Amino acid sequence: MRSMITFIWMKSIRLVFLLVAISFISFLLVSYSPIDPIQAYVGADMMRVSPEQREQIAQYWGLDKPLLERFFHWGAAVLQGDLGISMMYRLPVGEVIAERFAASFALMGVSWVLSGLIGFTAGVIAAMNKDTWLDKLIKWYCYTLASTPAFWLGLVLLIFFAVWLGWFPIGLGVPVGVLAENVTWGDRLLHMTLPALTLSVIGIAPIALHTRQKLLDVLASDYILFARARGERGFRLFWRHGLRAVALPAVTLQFAGFSELFGGAVLAEQVFSYPGLGQATVEAGLRGDVPLLLGIVLFSAVFVFTGNTVADLIYRAIDPRIREGRSV
Repeated sequence: MRSMITFIWMKSIRLVFLLVAISFISFLLVSYSPIDPIQAYVGADMMRVSPEQREQIAQYWGLDKPLLERFFHWGAAVLQGDLGISMMYRLPVGEVIAERFAASFALMGVSWVLSGLIGFTAGVIAAMNKDTWLDKLIKWYCYTLASTPAFWLGLVLLIFFAVWLGWFPIGLGVPVGVLAENVTWGDRLLHMTLPALTLSVIGIAPIALHTRQKLLDVLASDYILFARARGERGFRLFWRHGLRAVALPAVTLQFAGFSELFGGAVLAEQVFSYPGLGQATVEAGLRGDVPLLLGIVLFSAVFVFTGNTVADLIYRAIDPRIREGRSV
């Protein structure tokens, strides 16, 4: 129990330092961005804005103050739970992130589960059938998709299944022209299918390849040879001697892949015009919405860090050697 408290305490300290560093670097990069936030805020009416009105807008958003003063003012507000007001949506940043993340969470959750289960199963099948046509097919699939950009795969799926076959809608998260209270769960699932398929198909490759290699190492060990000598074969051999050895690294890799999952979601949501956090990130960057962009950066850092921490906790719960501080 004491070791667990120490572990959580150390993780919390690392998270604080990580957020401070990310906040300062992100604020610095956004401040020196070539995008003019005032022009992005005004939009097409920029030619009608007088210099006096421009100064008033800069004063309203605090853009006329020095960089460090703006950073400390923003940081003090963040410590009080205030992420600011989005320049695009005219709403508190926290509300925008919560609304958009609800859509992204469903998308990333489905693709994360599918990629983990299918990838782990494919890796086990490939290892248990080494050098057969099935193993070669799985490796070819993984090597091909590991180098495939998410946006390109999304466009291919969009053209094939939505444009040519017409099985799925072209984009968005709900049908166009339908009131929110009339949107069904079936409509949401139908619109989410292609983006989730894009993320899950690409996410299968690293899990499958890692699981395959790890299981091959396990199958070549002495205790597996001894188990074979006792007559254990096939699924029983894997279940009794291989599952635990390959499950731990797979769990760690799956949770550690939160950063790739979030990055892939940004591209997939942009391709399918899916109204999630990824699309909001792109819009905030292109339109100079500094408060929203910084809020999303902090949220994504906490999201990825939480995934890595959960992986460590699961690893410690499954393997007693880590809880006791021994080497694996």
